[in-house]
Amino acid sequence: MSALIEFKGFNKFFGSNQVLKEVDLQVASGEVIVVLGPSGCGKSTLLRCLNGLEQAQGGELHFAGQQLLAAGTDWRKVRQDIGMVFQSYHLFPHMTVLDNILLGPLKVQRRERKEARAQAEALLQRVGLADKRDVYPRQLSGGQQQRIAIVRSLCMNPKVMLFDEVTAALDPEMVKEVLEVILDLARGGMTMLIVTHEMGFARAVADRIVFMEAGRILEQRDPESFFTHPSSARAQQFLEKFSYVESLPGKASHARAEAI
Repeated sequence: MSALIEFKGFNKFFGSNQVLKEVDLQVASGEVIVVLGPSGCGKSTLLRCLNGLEQAQGGELHFAGQQLLAAGTDWRKVRQDIGMVFQSYHLFPHMTVLDNILLGPLKVQRRERKEARAQAEALLQRVGLADKRDVYPRQLSGGQQQRIAIVRSLCMNPKVMLFDEVTAALDPEMVKEVLEVILDLARGGMTMLIVTHEMGFARAVADRIVFMEAGRILEQRDPESFFTHPSSARAQQFLEKFSYVESLPGKASHARAEAI
């Protein structure tokens, strides 16, 4: 079976600083990849390159059989198939929840309002926010706003969802409600690439863990193998730091997020 996404010898520079180095990664349809690694290792940049928010300087990037780095790639069209949710919610404050969700389907995809609204309301019901469709973002908690951001992406009917530290800006009490939505998407077969520091969640949701260091992929393994017997010394060191934080008595930390 051919990969839905494939990075081959992929390189990315910011000026003279090379932040992605000869990255090779294949993602099958329906697979959930969790990308782990220390801050600054290139995790978020990898996702942003896949969505065309950053431009590569070498290698190949294929999506659904298309070479995305070829001249003439219509990134506006590609982004309709690759949804992305960020740390910040980026909801329009002057628009209701429903209008935020419908903006893309109506303005970009030119869909009929009745059909798009029915899908939006079904998705709101799915994430437990059906009663919030007519309120404004300022009336929602951070966790609720992040779930709305996820619904907004899903309403474009993407083939892939990218999640870039979507719980990083949330209070600990709000983290679980967002992670439950992502876990539900995984159960439904959505192809996903997830950057997170929620170790328990990563172990529960991933089909494969990709560990990065200094712009390179050091190892790719199933979650159980990675968390119990990492093959690289750097990954072992990384996991030991999280284990130390988890062992602190009374310490509330995102790193302690339990598998849900």
